[in-house]
Amino acid sequence: MSSLDNLMNLHGAAAAFEFSDTGELTNHRISDDSNLTPDALDLLAHVFIANIAIATMQARGWEKTTGQGGFYPVQGFTLVGLEWSAVGNGQRGVVLRNDACDFEAAYAALDS
Repeated sequence: MSSLDNLMNLHGAAAAFEFSDTGELTNHRISDDSNLTPDALDLLAHVFIANIAIATMQARGWEKTTGQGGFYPVQGFTLVGLEWSAVGNGQRGVVLRNDACDFEAAYAALDS
C-alpha cells in the first residue's frame, strides 16, 4: 500500500497528495464522494510551499531578534477551512472533513 493510500485511510480523508519542492502536484488520490479536483490539490500544494517559506522567514527572524529558540525549522502547515482542512508536512498533504478531522493522526501519518 502506498503512502497516499495510508493517508486515505485516515478518518474523514477526502484527498491525499504529493508535491515537488516547488509545489507542483506529482501524485494524488481523491475519494469518490469528494468534489476536490487535481487542480485544487495543485493549488493547495503551492499554498503549502508558500506558507512554509513565509513561516520559516518569520521563525528565523523571531529567533534572531528575540533569542528564543524552538521555532525553526518549520516542517508542517495546516489550513483550516469551513468544511475541510488540509494538513501538509514535507512534500505530502491530506485533506480531511472538519467533522472527522484528527490533526494529530494526520501529522503522525504524514511523518510515517
